[in-house]
Amino acid sequence: MSLITLPFRPRQLLLGALLITAPLLTSTALAGDSRSRLDVQAEAQLEVVPDRATLSARLWERTPAIARQDDIATDPEALREARDRLETRASELIQAMEAAGVARDAITAGSLNVQLEHLAAPRDDRGEREPMVRTRLERPFEIKVNDLEQLPVLLDALTTAGVNALDGVAYDLADREAATDEALVKALEKARHKAELMAGTLGVSLGPVLSVSETRSPVFQPRMMAMSADARESAPQVEYRPGTLSIEAGVSVSWEIDE
Repeated sequence: MSLITLPFRPRQLLLGALLITAPLLTSTALAGDSRSRLDVQAEAQLEVVPDRATLSARLWERTPAIARQDDIATDPEALREARDRLETRASELIQAMEAAGVARDAITAGSLNVQLEHLAAPRDDRGEREPMVRTRLERPFEIKVNDLEQLPVLLDALTTAGVNALDGVAYDLADREAATDEALVKALEKARHKAELMAGTLGVSLGPVLSVSETRSPVFQPRMMAMSADARESAPQVEYRPGTLSIEAGVSVSWEIDE
């Protein structure tokens, strides 16, 4: 009678045991982490009143329209005269702003912009249109206003100076960093309040902070108030209300839970 002996494979059994127990250990570790920490996210919004502004305006002059030719688009003499007129008006605008109480270093005159404009000429006897062109010379201006009570006076002065366009008012803050810091502090305080509320409801105690990160960095953006021609030509007693500016911040904080 022959005896059949099956081969014994201890390595295979040991490997199988490890494969079976590893998921159990991982699940236990994850469960331990979930019981030992409290994760909170919070967002806060800060409303601030602007305390400064920037006025944007433009001056421009045009050369007379001429027939477009292959070798020339504008008359050099007409171009020079238009630039002289523009520079004279720009100097008068700066003087008007200084007379209204604006410091000279608060006035920024942008670089000269030259642009060719194509015009639709009327049809001739043959029903054809001869192409016409003219040159537009433009200079932008920015006036920084540190006293918002002065804003209506400056707008009237710009209108009186004959600006071709008032592009609007950008409201701003003198100390942006302090405002963004305050928004971040409010978000952290809200996260702490939420964590204490949750811990108290669950009957646990908060331990030290394990991690903290920003989910939304507090970014301040100046708010632009556009101005239409109707607003500029309305009654002189116009109220300019800056309103408030919003700064939002978000944080994510994790606390250890004391058992």
